[in-house]
Amino acid sequence: MPGRGWFVRTALARFRSVEAVFTRAVDLQTGIAMLSPVHEYSVLIVERHLDTFGHVNNATYLELFEAARWDWITANGFGLERIRELRQGPTVLEVNLRFKREIKNRQAITIRTWVETYEGKVVTVLQEMRDAAGQVYCEARFLCALFDLAARRLLAPTPDWLTALGIEPSAAAGKV
Repeated sequence: MPGRGWFVRTALARFRSVEAVFTRAVDLQTGIAMLSPVHEYSVLIVERHLDTFGHVNNATYLELFEAARWDWITANGFGLERIRELRQGPTVLEVNLRFKREIKNRQAITIRTWVETYEGKVVTVLQEMRDAAGQVYCEARFLCALFDLAARRLLAPTPDWLTALGIEPSAAAGKV
């Protein structure tokens, strides 16, 4: 669980069904409600991340965000070995990036990752890249799901998958 008091306040969040109400943490830095704790992943931007303009290439942002998501779920027990064992894993359905500032060579950034909502089979994962001063350089919204590798279809969230996302399965029972 990250420090710095990210989860001091709570707020109620309503999903499509009135009965599906979660107590969600509110990130005190951004004021955004979250369904899961924030995972932080630090990276130093190096030459291979850059394009000919001397800043991070747009496609590289997706690679960096993906590395942070893998670090997040692996740290919560849902790494590649577990995915192969279960024959279930994450898949990205949609992505939206908002570039706010240039990230340049040898700049240290932190990628923050959390779940905003989980409705049916689809989870909304938010990510942002920040510097040490807290300036946001890029924001991302990913629609993801748990994918059955054998049946080739989306799955309802399992307790293992919810845990990987930092969501307490008992709190989510019957609500996602």
